[in-house]
Amino acid sequence: MRYGGASPTRKRLPRAIRPNQERSFSVPLPPTNPSAVFLNIPYGEEFRELYLAYIAGLYLLGLEPMITSGISGGERRLDWILALIQSCRYSVHDLSRVELSVTAPATPRFNMPLELGLTITWAKLHPKRHTWYLLESAPRRLQKSMSDLDGTDPYIHSGNVQGVLSELRNAFVHRNAPTVQEMMASYRIVEASTGRIHVGAGTRNVYSASVFRELCFVALDAAHPAKDAAEQ
Repeated sequence: MRYGGASPTRKRLPRAIRPNQERSFSVPLPPTNPSAVFLNIPYGEEFRELYLAYIAGLYLLGLEPMITSGISGGERRLDWILALIQSCRYSVHDLSRVELSVTAPATPRFNMPLELGLTITWAKLHPKRHTWYLLESAPRRLQKSMSDLDGTDPYIHSGNVQGVLSELRNAFVHRNAPTVQEMMASYRIVEASTGRIHVGAGTRNVYSASVFRELCFVALDAAHPAKDAAEQ
């Protein structure tokens, strides 16, 4: 039965909240440092030499390493790590320490795969803004430890300083790149400075923010003579 009178009118929803319609937001992307390299590595005494090699090698290649040292813990730590990844044009992920820790309770390191996952997502969304590289110490181990990355060829550094320097040179190929011998000389300068830096910083933690900063200053100074010689 139909009642007389004017039929009710359907209220038109405002355009911004009409159902089944995606909103379009324009969110500015964070600035990217074109020479910055996010360094995703294990923080442990057994990795100390390779850590120093990464710092020395990257500066010789005209790049600037960045680590999560100095980022406080808590709810926002992951946000700060993601922001650091987004600010870097490149990232290096060393998955060579996938074994269980020697201290009880024996546990694997999950921070590095987590940060690799964040990086891959960012690079997939913005491929022109970020390039990532994977390094390992043992060939074919990646197929077992992270089978989802099958098809990705890691750079194998064999767990030694010269291997790290050589594979950095292979990853970041450019004209007038320093030789591995020049990179080793820079590494020795950085390594020799650690004692003095530890005393000045008042800590034996080579991964602390203040020690890392001082190591970067030494590596940058050591890089200039080698780069000048390579360009002559």
